[in-house]
Amino acid sequence: MSKSVIETPPKGGFSFDLCKRNEMLSKKGVNPPSFRKTGTTIVGLIFQDGVILGADTRATEGPIVCDKNCEKIHYMAPNIYCCGAGTAADTEAVTDMVSSQLQLHRYHTGRESRVVTALTLLKRHLFNYQGYVSAALVLGGVDVTGPHLHTIYPHGSTDTLPFATMGSGSLAAMAVFESKYREGLTRNEGIELVTEAICSGIFNDLGSGSNVDICVITKGGKEYLRNHLQPNPRTYTSSKGYSFPKKTG
Repeated sequence: MSKSVIETPPKGGFSFDLCKRNEMLSKKGVNPPSFRKTGTTIVGLIFQDGVILGADTRATEGPIVCDKNCEKIHYMAPNIYCCGAGTAADTEAVTDMVSSQLQLHRYHTGRESRVVTALTLLKRHLFNYQGYVSAALVLGGVDVTGPHLHTIYPHGSTDTLPFATMGSGSLAAMAVFESKYREGLTRNEGIELVTEAICSGIFNDLGSGSNVDICVITKGGKEYLRNHLQPNPRTYTSSKGYSFPKKTG
């Protein structure tokens, strides 16, 4: 008579079943993939009438500049915008998904979206993936409770601040904010300070570059200043373009 198999309940906690396999592969020279270095400078501040967001326009693929004029300020709602740093596909997908959820919520309630609603949807989604969705965000907007500015980290934690920076150029931009920010900035003063902070990231961080995008959000609406400043114009351009002879390898 064969022995009956006694099924044991699965053990809780973490599973380390693949640790020996990974150790064996590493001894054979097969190393696990490493994180890819990304680069961005995104900032935001609260001024007397609302919120100003700013971003550079360089998209990198490792050591390669793959796009010199990409948009890093994403639409969330008519009164809410979000700057994204990290993996471009992740920032696009996360902001698009939450933007559609906010649209459905406005259809259902007939009311303007609140910034805290977008914040909660974003942080809950990112927390579920424990940082593997590489999206670092600066969320800003103006609703019935006033202007709001938040930072959202890839693992889901958040901060609420009067000025904020994120991305690989965030330290250079924060140095500008900490030395020059004050409460009650006018619109022009805020735009000038955000532009200076982004330029600081552009000139001191290899992953940031190209142009400066600005988004001014007030109670009455928003103003998107695409390519507000171009500190790195192309100086060597050919009107003839590129021409290569046939059968060129």
